[in-house]
Formats: sequence, C-alpha cells, structure tokens
Amino acid sequence: MNHGDKLEAIFALQESLNRQIGIETASLDDEGRERWLLNYARAMSQEIAELTDSVPWKWWARYQKRDFQNARVELVDLFHFLVSAAQVLGMSADDLFLAYRKKHEVNQGRIASGYRQKDPDDSRHV
Repeated sequence: MNHGDKLEAIFALQESLNRQIGIETASLDDEGRERWLLNYARAMSQEIAELTDSVPWKWWARYQKRDFQNARVELVDLFHFLVSAAQVLGMSADDLFLAYRKKHEVNQGRIASGYRQKDPDDSRHV
C-alpha cells in the first residue's frame, strides 16, 4: 500500500466514523460547516492540551512523568479531528496532500530567504 492509499484509507475511515455518530460532512450547508469546523477546532485544541500534558511541561513541578504512549494516542486523536475538519471544508485526501506540498514549498522558501518579514500573501495559493 502506498502512502496515498493510506491517507485515502484514513479519510474513508473517518468519514465512516462521522456517519456512525450522525455527521454527514459532505451534506452540511455553510452554517453547518461553520459550526462543525468550530467544533473540530475546539476538539483539536483540547487534544493539543492533552498531548502537552503527556510530557512534563511544568518546569517547577517534580511530580510529572513523561508518557510517550499517551502522547501517541493524543496525536492520533488530534489527527481524527484534523481529518474531520478537512472533510468539513470539502477536502479529500488528495486535496490535503496537494495543499501540504504547496505549503511545504512556501516553508522551504521562507527558510531559504531567512524569513525576515511576514508576507500574508505567500500562502494564498495553497
């Protein structure tokens, strides 16, 4: 199985999971898309917080333990919501891959140029 197939499989699995809980991302109107995009953004924020809590980030606290296994789980949870958000925006696995590649090129250009000044238009084509 090539990488494209894996990403497509993830998108199909997520679409199926969303349908199981009553969310048809493909048939949302603009108001529904806005609501679900916000829901998924909030869920991703929570998953990022849970990922952060998987490592000792409180430099003043001695009781914290690292938990890389839990970090992996939180990362996967984050990816579930990320894929759902992409689907709410009408993106397929191919769309996400192509947008990633374009943004990757932007980031490479920023690194090569020293990224001394923010250009809000340098990713508009993504």
